[in-house]
Amino acid sequence: MKKSIVIAGTHSGVGKTTVSMGIMAALTRRGMNVQPYKVGPDYIDPTHHTAICGRPSRNLDTFMMGEEGVRQSFHCSYGNADIGVVEGVMGLFDGMNSSDLASSAHVAKSLGAPVILVVNVHGMSRSAAALIKGYSEFDSDVRIDGVVLNRVGSPRHAQMIRDALGDVPVVGALPRNQDLTVPSRHLGLHMADERDYDLERLGNFIEENIDLDSVLSLANDPRPAAPEECIVNREVDVTIGVAMDSAFCFYYQDMLDYFRRSGAEIKFFSPLEGEIPDVDGMYFGGGYPELHIAELEKSRTTHKLKDLSADGMPIYGECGGLQYLCTSYEIEDRIYKMADLFPAETVMTKKLQALGYTKGYADSPIFRGEVRGHEFHYSVTDCACDSRLAYTMERGKGIVDGMDGIYEHNSVASYMHAHPGSFPVDDFVQSCRKYKQR
Repeated sequence: MKKSIVIAGTHSGVGKTTVSMGIMAALTRRGMNVQPYKVGPDYIDPTHHTAICGRPSRNLDTFMMGEEGVRQSFHCSYGNADIGVVEGVMGLFDGMNSSDLASSAHVAKSLGAPVILVVNVHGMSRSAAALIKGYSEFDSDVRIDGVVLNRVGSPRHAQMIRDALGDVPVVGALPRNQDLTVPSRHLGLHMADERDYDLERLGNFIEENIDLDSVLSLANDPRPAAPEECIVNREVDVTIGVAMDSAFCFYYQDMLDYFRRSGAEIKFFSPLEGEIPDVDGMYFGGGYPELHIAELEKSRTTHKLKDLSADGMPIYGECGGLQYLCTSYEIEDRIYKMADLFPAETVMTKKLQALGYTKGYADSPIFRGEVRGHEFHYSVTDCACDSRLAYTMERGKGIVDGMDGIYEHNSVASYMHAHPGSFPVDDFVQSCRKYKQR
């Protein structure tokens, strides 16, 4: 029997990431196979989950994937796991606009999974019971089966709240501990390979303050998914290079798996190292090119890409990939030469330019159809007047005037981070196949 549990919070910053990672670490240390998941389009938390559990973390998002897509991803990735631990996003009921779409609650309902609610009780005692009661009764289809009290001042403080809660089970009470936070930068937490927190301490902290046996007893068998949707990989007949290093590191595991299911072998390469793989197409995800801009300007990869694009190789980029594939990138009044696939110039600003879910309709040389995803960037991109844009945006800002997806030859790049729940993976792989067969 498969088991699932959702770790959610009353609001952002309440400590659900610390609790989720700590539970994953403590259960893994017990010898359990923990399959991690993250609600929403976040790229960074899953890298920490993967490092802790030794299994690729998956994103679950009802806007980008639909309810059935969430169930499919959960079941198809569960494998030999003993439990699936899902870290929520924002507050439990925070979804798109005023709905529960894409919220932690919506994912929990899609899976039929119980919720452990993390509550910051600093400065509260009996009032915490009123808060938890409101969350428990707000949506009868969401089962809050346990509570973790965070930032507890003392054992007496915790007991006062337990007494006020009555029948609601408190599975953990965490004392204040500022040493167990994960540092962040402009696009979110630091990546897992930059970890400067003590994972052993985190596991000990959770083991000492959360009743893990109670957590395990609350986990249940999630709703089933259509079994035929767990697609078996096709015979490999094409190779796609995926840029993977400190500059380009934002990828959905499901996207890579969908490439493989469409018959593609994935070959990782590093633009920072100047690598040019022998492949039939390339994918540049998002990340932090601005932190490595001088190295990228000098990179052999940067200097070679324009010729590959002109030759017709399908090249796809997202956000950081878009910035890299433009003519130039200006950071703090200095202009760096980039790959020059597109007649466009990017400038890094100090102001958030776009954040949120996106939906567009693509009409490009290498793929067509509806694409859903999200955008999150501080840069702006100024396209030449004759630039061609492939995405007509129904939702989201894009590059300019409700358009996204600049393209040239068989190269396309956008601010939108696309999700394979809608992205036409087969079309892109087929365009790589055609390039190989010329």
